[in-house]
Amino acid sequence: MRIGVVSDSHKNLDNLKSAVHKLIKEKVQAIIHLGDDYDDAKVLEEFEVEVVKIPGVFSTYYQDPQIPNRLVKDFDGVKTLITHAPTPHKNDPPGELSLEKIIDRERIKVVLYGHTHIPQIKEKTEVLWVNPGHLQKEDKKGFPPSFAVVDFDKGKVTTRIVDLQQGKDLMNYQFSPAS
Repeated sequence: MRIGVVSDSHKNLDNLKSAVHKLIKEKVQAIIHLGDDYDDAKVLEEFEVEVVKIPGVFSTYYQDPQIPNRLVKDFDGVKTLITHAPTPHKNDPPGELSLEKIIDRERIKVVLYGHTHIPQIKEKTEVLWVNPGHLQKEDKKGFPPSFAVVDFDKGKVTTRIVDLQQGKDLMNYQFSPAS
């Protein structure tokens, strides 16, 4: 299964739509929006693709118990945690499980996260962590707008982070999770 991952659009709907058009050309079966801003993901409904979205930590939706802040999905047999922030945050609702507890309890192999605006793919304690970057026109941290393409195939996970304007891979990684 191939998924597209976007994060931190911050009302930059033109960049969000541009990323989605590129992801559709990549033949993704789902697009995950990792927050900031939750309402931005409404534009994804224009496209014929499954949409999964979560709110960012500063969103009013983050405190709404009807809207999950973190989701666990199974993509081709690989348990994946979808979250906005990669670490605990002061705006986490009381009683929310820590990422570590969710990772241990659910046997998570991939974590998709945003918040930092820094595109990153790293392996830490046998878990793949993927941040697609941001979709702002400019970002004070100096990284260009980007998105991720994640392929789940027969237990292997191949990830690419793509520069939105250049269309070039910023980084890629192949991961074989331990059983």
